[in-house]
Amino acid sequence: MSGAPSAIEQAAQDALVRGSSSFSAAARLLPRQTRSSVTLLYAWCRYCDDVVDGQVSGSRDLAPEPDALVRLDGLRRDTLAALNGAPPSPVFAALATVAARHGLEADLFLEHLEGYAMDVDGRRYETLPDLLVYCHRVAGVVGLMMARIMGVEDKATLARAADLGLAFQLTNIARDVVDDARAGRIYAPRAWLEEAGLSAGSITDAGSAPAVAELRRRLVLAAEPYYDSARIGVQALPRRAGLGIGAALNIYRRIGTKLVEAGPAAQEVRISTGKREKLAELGRAVISVARPRSLPGAVPPAPPSPYRQTSAFP
Repeated sequence: MSGAPSAIEQAAQDALVRGSSSFSAAARLLPRQTRSSVTLLYAWCRYCDDVVDGQVSGSRDLAPEPDALVRLDGLRRDTLAALNGAPPSPVFAALATVAARHGLEADLFLEHLEGYAMDVDGRRYETLPDLLVYCHRVAGVVGLMMARIMGVEDKATLARAADLGLAFQLTNIARDVVDDARAGRIYAPRAWLEEAGLSAGSITDAGSAPAVAELRRRLVLAAEPYYDSARIGVQALPRRAGLGIGAALNIYRRIGTKLVEAGPAAQEVRISTGKREKLAELGRAVISVARPRSLPGAVPPAPPSPYRQTSAFP
């Protein structure tokens, strides 16, 4: 592929820049064709997230829950229409393009939408394994699709890609725990809340900042085995793709580190990475990709995940 991006690709690129500065920075390192497909996929994911929430570009303006159910049904209908060759709008044309390029099955997209359905239902999670099911649907499945876009077919590496999605989502949950609570969404395991002396209503209280900081720390630590697993998967990617995904891994992991370092001070400030930090993590990704690939015998056991528990996984 060469020349200027199409209108659909340009709209998708704009959505990526607005929605995630961290992933947008890392995506620039991907090969042109891969970056195009990843961006098209991200545009659909972002659009679905915004439609279900009744918001624009991430601003919290939640609509009534019954309307969310209607919007979710519309997303399922339009997604299937796009995959059957009749996209109703440019963002679904983007979806149809990336699905056709890489042979992505409808089940992957529909499972991602099931994650949004869990949000619409107001699902609460008793334990970390319960939460991981949600994380897999909203982010792990996206990791699977990203890996397929990069040419991955073997199940072990696909599982590592799903692990990266889980790690990203746990980091996002840790960062946004207060904002999500204000919007009526609680993702942290109920058992963890009880152990921290927190209730759904007290998370946003200023006096709860120390307890919330401990909750964030636990979520960040829970993400660590999945980042470690994903790093092994990055080494199995083509080197140029591995550079981009490795950079994204480093940048998101750094956000988790900063959350822990900030402690209670993170209660009212959204933690992110600055330009210098992103460049530093890009540099670390370059070094990591340049190293010799790990020997099979050196690979530690993979962490438990919903994807590994499916019958499709050997």
